[in-house]
Amino acid sequence: MIAHLADSPDLWSQLFNFANYGELLALVKNSIFAGAVLGIVGGLIGVFVMQRDMAFAVHGISELSFAGAAAALLFGVNVVLGSLAGSLIAAILIGILGAKARDRNSIIAVLMPFGLGLGILFLALYPGRSANKFGLLTGQIVSVDDPQLGWLMVIGAVVVVGLLLMWRPLSFDSLDADVAASRGVPVRFVALAFMVLLGLAVAVSVQIVGALLVLSLLVTPAAAAMRISSSPLAVPLLSVAFALVSVVGGIMLALGGSLPISPYVTTISFVIYVICRIVGARQGSRRPVRLAG
Repeated sequence: MIAHLADSPDLWSQLFNFANYGELLALVKNSIFAGAVLGIVGGLIGVFVMQRDMAFAVHGISELSFAGAAAALLFGVNVVLGSLAGSLIAAILIGILGAKARDRNSIIAVLMPFGLGLGILFLALYPGRSANKFGLLTGQIVSVDDPQLGWLMVIGAVVVVGLLLMWRPLSFDSLDADVAASRGVPVRFVALAFMVLLGLAVAVSVQIVGALLVLSLLVTPAAAAMRISSSPLAVPLLSVAFALVSVVGGIMLALGGSLPISPYVTTISFVIYVICRIVGARQGSRRPVRLAG
């Protein structure tokens, strides 16, 4: 049966069908620009997400972002603003109530089902097209119009500028918060400011890859980069490169099929991670062992 499915022309045409590719490419130029912005934002902030062990927080924020976007869809408000509101509410709550890692995980575990439940409720009440509902969860390749692209670019610029301005204290706080506090770094302010930036980044990501698959761009590229390098300069650059390849490459491949963008983006991101893990393991095995003596 598997062989029959693999040989089915309908299955392959759903996955890869590049007829009229040039015309389709012109239709999704906004999505490509938005994907490039997302790659830069996700690649940069993902480094700190990994350093601060906050991958779970990304997923929690995305659920509230989904709820906000679903509410905006139901009430006819700008979906980006709804997604942004949900993300910021979740990020601020996690930042204030979850100062300690143990408290943070419990807060996230409470917020996630609540946000997902609200989002499902709003989508069930929404009378519009089912494609709009599905797109909030898995992303839509042609959903980015000019006003939405403008919002995404502004939000992305805010996140990037914010990260650059607080890069050194944020790096210090991420590596050792106690030492950073003893050196005069305002760790509580830095932590809360980072959560706000993370909320903005999640809101941008949800518009492209959907609420369920945000981790593939805010976590996986940085995790892959850290497998092959520990350089404070190389890791962010590699993370951005991997995120760009994942999202822009996923959009380009999704043009040739009738599936949502997310399977292509997540597959490319996963393949990059696997390759980096293999390369990193080989690099580690080749390092000379130092004997005490």
